Amino acid sequence: MAQTLQLDPKTTALVVIDMQKGIVQLPCQPHSTEQVLQQTVKLADAFRAAGAFVVLVNVGSRDGKDMLHPITDAPPVVSGERPKDYAQIVPALGPKETDHLVTKHQWGAFYGTDLDLQLRRRGIQTIVLCGIATNIGVETTAREAFQHNYQQVFAEDAMTALSAVEHEHTVKYIFPRMGRVRRTDEIIAALK
Repeated sequence: MAQTLQLDPKTTALVVIDMQKGIVQLPCQPHSTEQVLQQTVKLADAFRAAGAFVVLVNVGSRDGKDMLHPITDAPPVVSGERPKDYAQIVPALGPKETDHLVTKHQWGAFYGTDLDLQLRRRGIQTIVLCGIATNIGVETTAREAFQHNYQQVFAEDAMTALSAVEHEHTVKYIFPRMGRVRRTDEIIAALK
């Protein structure tokens, strides 16, 4: 049985993963990137209206030298030359003046960034996570947040992956072990 969700805007932050021009062009499932963007904008607008902290995370690099390049069996999702606006946050989302921007250089938003510092300075105890891809950037950030002892809420309909199987596995088996999985409208209703 799911617990009733209550979120205090003073101690809750929205952390949006990789809603940027170069990522939202990928073919995703089970939710289209357009659907995820709509839900993410709804969340961000509600958090801003409530005076809650909004963090927009992108992934990027000037020269690629600060990113990881392991030898893998699967090719990278995005390879080759990236357009100049690849890392730009989708304009419909922001950034707004009150948002905090984080640029990461690997999958997770905590490692090598000031995310934990900025959350702790604001007294944030709970983070709501959304973005692309569910099983890569969102899941890695969730695992890092779990190890930093943050309470977490996952906006299932405001995230997606490269396949429905990848999304559903993370939502069904990983996220419930680290926090609560909810839909956008439930999260907005709980923000009081």
